[in-house]
Amino acid sequence: MHRNAPRAAAVYGVDLGKNLFHVVGLDERGAVVQRVKFRRDTVLAFFTRALPSLVGMEACPGSQWLARKLQAMGHTVRIAPAQFVKPFVKSQKNDTIDAEAIAEAVTRPTMRFTQVRTTEQIDLQALHRIRDQLVRSRTRLINQARAFCLEYGVAIRQGTGVFRSDLPRVLADDTNDLTPAMRVMLSELFEDVERVDQRIASVTRQIEALADREDKARRLMTIPGIGPLAATALLAAVGDGHQFRRARELAAWLGLTPREHSTGGKTTLLGISKRGNRYVRKLLVHGARSCVTHLNRTRDRIGHWLDALQSRMHVNKVTVALAAKITRMAWAIITRPGVIYERHDPVVA
Repeated sequence: MHRNAPRAAAVYGVDLGKNLFHVVGLDERGAVVQRVKFRRDTVLAFFTRALPSLVGMEACPGSQWLARKLQAMGHTVRIAPAQFVKPFVKSQKNDTIDAEAIAEAVTRPTMRFTQVRTTEQIDLQALHRIRDQLVRSRTRLINQARAFCLEYGVAIRQGTGVFRSDLPRVLADDTNDLTPAMRVMLSELFEDVERVDQRIASVTRQIEALADREDKARRLMTIPGIGPLAATALLAAVGDGHQFRRARELAAWLGLTPREHSTGGKTTLLGISKRGNRYVRKLLVHGARSCVTHLNRTRDRIGHWLDALQSRMHVNKVTVALAAKITRMAWAIITRPGVIYERHDPVVA
């Protein structure tokens, strides 16, 4: 244990694992002063004895838990995305070299970091991930049932709603070519879909209840295109939003801004980058698509902007542009207490 006692280090890099944690300490000049390895049940004891310092790690499962523990001990914790740490790996690759690269990466003044989330954020994010997984499971079940029916010349329309009405009608039809064994299997699949539907409804009610209790979520839902799902998903992913200096940074983090490939003074903008949180981006784009279709443009100031945009570009580009605008509004509401979206009538010249 004496060999693994903390030494005077300005920054520690931690390479996380399921059971083993590799720690490398650097001094103020960036020279390595310590290389140690711990099991999960001893790593906290090491940092308890260490003087308060900067601790860096990669964003991965388990990083949020360790970050909260280290912050409670007085350490400053920075979580860097793995793709930003990779350029600091000098040669070869092992866990100790990774920990050293992490320690170097988190000291860079221009490095971007992942916010340390609260347990409430993680619980809310877990609800969303469970719901998304259940929706995908329901889609797989429905597609499987439709494929089985096609093998017997029975075509069922696309969509969850019509599936619920079409399959019982198909099973009750004795004139089609379905065999008795296939009818039993389809009936069981339909029961599985109903059970998943109930589970989705239960998780959705939990999310909506959390949205009703949270002030920021209620204010976010004043924005057109944002409902309980999008509002709570944003809060779970973004937190207080202060890690972004301006609204466009949040839109860029969600992958809603153009991808750039410029050189020699020639600017080239491509499609959206699709970086960041895919689930939140999906909810925002779906909400924007609903606005493009159903928003009363004569009673909302966004309407005139949408009309002008839609007159010169495809509706899909308009949808993504509106999703980026909604994201910027959301950043303003998250970072400014008491702010809501006000639906002013458009100014008529």
